[in-house]
Amino acid sequence: MTIPQACSNIKGFGPHIGSMIVFIAYTLNNACILACVQLVDLAMQPDLPKPPVTLRDIARRLDVSHTTISRALRNDLEISKKTRERVQVVAQEMGYRPNPMLNALAHYRRGKTKLPIAAELAWFNHWPNPEKLRSFKEFNLYWQGAFEEADRCGFRLEEFTLKNASLERLEKILRARNIRGILLPPLGNFAPDYRQVNWDDFCIVRFGHSINYPHAHMVTSDQLTDGVIAYENILKNGYNRIGLATSFKMQTRFSAGYLFSQAKWNPSIRLSPLVLSQERGDGDKKLLKKWLMTNKPDAIVTDVGELRGLLSEIGWKVPEDVGLAALSVLDGNADAGINQNSYEIGRAAVQLLISLINHNESGIPNICRELLVEGSWVDGSTLPPKRR
Repeated sequence: MTIPQACSNIKGFGPHIGSMIVFIAYTLNNACILACVQLVDLAMQPDLPKPPVTLRDIARRLDVSHTTISRALRNDLEISKKTRERVQVVAQEMGYRPNPMLNALAHYRRGKTKLPIAAELAWFNHWPNPEKLRSFKEFNLYWQGAFEEADRCGFRLEEFTLKNASLERLEKILRARNIRGILLPPLGNFAPDYRQVNWDDFCIVRFGHSINYPHAHMVTSDQLTDGVIAYENILKNGYNRIGLATSFKMQTRFSAGYLFSQAKWNPSIRLSPLVLSQERGDGDKKLLKKWLMTNKPDAIVTDVGELRGLLSEIGWKVPEDVGLAALSVLDGNADAGINQNSYEIGRAAVQLLISLINHNESGIPNICRELLVEGSWVDGSTLPPKRR
């Protein structure tokens, strides 16, 4: 057999033969050729992955430094808008993807050590009397949780008020200082016109349902679940005729959990909710008295902090005449009820805000995310276990 004949018997390898090592042994007696062929056909191997696109690859394409690329991809306002948009378009065209393992390693290291302050976040206090916002214990814990989580992650959280500056002025200050992340705490009796602000370059997280605009991502207590938790624990304490007292001014979802639980656990005893106006005068006292006589509750769950005072004014004692549970044990004037875990809400808000910054998700989103923090039940003297 000749070498061409031996090679002609090798079929199916195509044009992609990676290497061929031929060892030929000759036998002089019969002129036979022994061919030993080792073949590695790359066509039979899986396609090797392409190396990932790096910041330096994009930098070479655009003829700028890799640090400029990094800052542009993070929407750093010190990089011109034109450059940021150009970098982001080219990065997408080249198929750039952040390395999730490196990001995870960075988060791990941040969790192990306290980072130096590298950037700032803003807390907009829009209340006419700024001190009043944090006089509410729930809102003060929002601030504490947010401040300490920001510090742990290498950010400084700074409070900005509208007391001595307009929204237009505050926006200019934030841009000048390259502050991209903004937390919006709950509204009081005054709602600023946030439509004056151009939100396109800012990452925003709001607390609670009271802020309708900007319709940004939100962190708040899981109020529906908290209403369920409250109702079920009041039942466990031996109460059956459980009423709800709320207000037209409340922007909460606790009543949904209450109504769900009432239909599920106590369908034969359905008490109509009491909705107060929280206006001056005797109107609420008259409503409350009529509601008590009609429904005869043995316990009340409420998100109205003034309810205990109203009960006292019409001659009803807590807990002797009626048990009372607050949907905020911090601000509800009752020591039994729901701990909303507001410190954790503040921490979660900063974590979400930093995530938006890292993912370049600025402006008002098309789809709003809600991050809900579940509360926990607290027993107290205003709702002692009922003797059966």
